[in-house]
Amino acid sequence: MNFRRGLDEWPTFSELILYGLQWLVISVPGVVILGMLVGQMHFGNGHPSVILYLQKLFFVTALTLGVQVLAGHRLPLVLGPAAVLLVGVVSSRGSGLDTLYTSMMIGGATLTLLSLFGLFPLIQKLFTPRVVALVLLLIAFTLAPSIMRLLCGLSSGNPPLGNLLFSFALLFGMFILHRLMTGVWKAALIVVAMVLGSLVYHGVFQTEIHESAFASAPLVAGFWRELTLHPVLDAGVLISFLCCYLALAINDLGSITSMGEILHPTDMESRVSRGIGITGGANILAGFLGVLGPVNFSLSPGVVMASGCASRFALLPAALVLMLIAFSPATLLVLTTIPGVVIGCVLLYILCAQVSAGMMVAFNSPGGFQFQDGLTLGLSLLLGTIIAFLPEPVTASFPSVLRPILGNGFVIGVLAVLILEHLVFVRRPSG
Repeated sequence: MNFRRGLDEWPTFSELILYGLQWLVISVPGVVILGMLVGQMHFGNGHPSVILYLQKLFFVTALTLGVQVLAGHRLPLVLGPAAVLLVGVVSSRGSGLDTLYTSMMIGGATLTLLSLFGLFPLIQKLFTPRVVALVLLLIAFTLAPSIMRLLCGLSSGNPPLGNLLFSFALLFGMFILHRLMTGVWKAALIVVAMVLGSLVYHGVFQTEIHESAFASAPLVAGFWRELTLHPVLDAGVLISFLCCYLALAINDLGSITSMGEILHPTDMESRVSRGIGITGGANILAGFLGVLGPVNFSLSPGVVMASGCASRFALLPAALVLMLIAFSPATLLVLTTIPGVVIGCVLLYILCAQVSAGMMVAFNSPGGFQFQDGLTLGLSLLLGTIIAFLPEPVTASFPSVLRPILGNGFVIGVLAVLILEHLVFVRRPSG
């Protein structure tokens, strides 16, 4: 394919603004949605620390994006907080923040070491197409309880039935727009849904927005406070997050290599090594700051194909604006007015794409899709989903050391698929 701008070619100023805005529109929703969701889990809705959490998350995202484009994989890949780490946070909510983010720092360090010592080929052998498909599906299915609570709007004070009806209308509206929009304009769909959905929701349910909070929020402020991470090691939480980081590593590897297949740049092996190494380092920084770590997004190749611009430098304006937002509490306060119901709808829409990707990987795997493949995926997916929906009193009865593992649907699902794939239904070499 012929691109308007090549990988190492600088766009014109007007193109830089246009394509930078495109990448910004794709990047911001993921940071806002996951940041608000996790921030409210940690501190509660409306707590000032939620803004601080978003500041740190935008900072890590902007810094990592700039470093990756200039010195890491040096490819046009947008990134943001890893949804798979949200699974670990949700499953370990009974643990303290120091425990959670200590495990994330160790996970990031493990990722960096695997990259430095070239051990990824050994790990990659475990992740056959069926395992990768299961990982993609599990991320969506094990987040279902959290999405269910958001769609019902249990903390909004509005009737759950009204929230559900609004959610259904917004979701089907998003899918209709997805059908009608073409090319790069589809990238703006999530932003449109967030803005219009929020306005309609506030209008229909007459929710109160305290204007005094906006007046008191500083336009510019740093976030170098509450950096008091005290390392706390919990074996169960650590094992849970290491499983999440294995999935994150495969996601990162897949994103980088898929872009390589499109652009065919030189020295792909070193690009992969540097890219994953910087992702690991960024996750160490994120753990220290107490926020979710980033990952390269696999949707980037589609954006490049749709826009026709393969220049990595087009992402730099997006990184700059993300950095500016990180230092503007007033801007972030506006973003926190997005209702939880709207966040739940957008997250569900995004995870539908995740499920679609998982099914494509499963059905397009070498050798076709066989009955035993369905058994492997079916049991693993059902086990993970059942664990995710276990009542809290049940998980609370588990031994504290094992609770982050046995109560984590994602970990149980991944362990199940690895056992079935590599020990039970072992594929014999053909011929």
